[in-house]
Amino acid sequence: MGTLDLKGVGGTLQLYAWGNYTSGKQVLLNNVPVTYQIAITPGSAAWTGFMGDPNATPAQTVQLSPNGLLTAVSPFACTWINEAVAPATQPAWAINGSYSVTATFSGMTSPAAFVVVASEAGFAGTTNPTGACGP
Repeated sequence: MGTLDLKGVGGTLQLYAWGNYTSGKQVLLNNVPVTYQIAITPGSAAWTGFMGDPNATPAQTVQLSPNGLLTAVSPFACTWINEAVAPATQPAWAINGSYSVTATFSGMTSPAAFVVVASEAGFAGTTNPTGACGP
């Protein structure tokens, strides 16, 4: 499924689930009971509380609607980290934490898609002159 980048305050990403049948046919699973789940990725820096508590009510940092819409919510976060060191003048981005999202339909669960968040500004400095959060 890959890695998705949720950018900006109030930024959104719409998730879609596809059914792959033994006949080779692929079908978009809309108007059927697909259930989406979100969790902090195990081993992620997010476990330290950097990204808030995904089980809080209301959800923190990322909210997932029943139809698979991800929204960046307060408290905002930057789950990218700039690993560049001087004398570099450009950032070298690495993921510092992520959420994993899966979809379930008819008892089958998809592989996880990983979501990194860039809803907060990064740290400005010689290796990140614009103060960006992620690529």
